[in-house]
Amino acid sequence: MKKIEAIIRKTKFKEVKEILHESGIDFFTCFPATGVGKARQSRIYRGIAYDTSCIERLMISIVVRDINLDKTIQAILNAAKTGEIGDGKIFVSDIEESYRIRTGEKGDESLYIMDE
Repeated sequence: MKKIEAIIRKTKFKEVKEILHESGIDFFTCFPATGVGKARQSRIYRGIAYDTSCIERLMISIVVRDINLDKTIQAILNAAKTGEIGDGKIFVSDIEESYRIRTGEKGDESLYIMDE
């Protein structure tokens, strides 16, 4: 099992969510994230200078079976890309074990609801 953490633009969340559902990834966690990038500039809007060094993004966290890793990453890459600086990052790490609290299932079976 692998854990995918993707930091994306807020404006691309709807597209990423839709393509993940189309790819068979129906459960993931997302939460607001603020990052500091290389760019150091301020923007002026109506005479007020705003610091843009802290960028608001969303972090999506998904645990997938190894066989779903590549298609999930490709789905995120395709949906989140604008081609501009600040599109985000994807990180992949190993998950040793997972458990479903309600049933006690562990491993791959704990990630998805099996057909009854």
